[in-house]
Amino acid sequence: MKLITKDLEAKLIANALNGDDTGGDKPPLKLFAPWGAATWLISEYDPKTRTMFGLCDLGHNCAELGYVSLDELEDVSGPFGLKIERDTSFEPSMTLGEYAAEARECGYIAA
Repeated sequence: MKLITKDLEAKLIANALNGDDTGGDKPPLKLFAPWGAATWLISEYDPKTRTMFGLCDLGHNCAELGYVSLDELEDVSGPFGLKIERDTSFEPSMTLGEYAAEARECGYIAA
């Protein structure tokens, strides 16, 4: 499965270009590890460096805002060769900052 479609890429780049560093953008992309609790809510993408910005939780109930490499996520191989997947039904209901605040309260990304 392709992690970023052309439509998602355009939304993520637009968010990155608007310069909002307050977490005010809704993250259009949710990625997850089907073999565990790792979750990424991505709001921005830089196609030159192939890095993304968002709320990341590796499944240790410690979500944090930061950068993640698309190349590294594409290279992850879980049990039985499973790969990181895109949640194709994800529709963000909150801004990235609101998801981060909620994750601090409950200990994990609830999206």
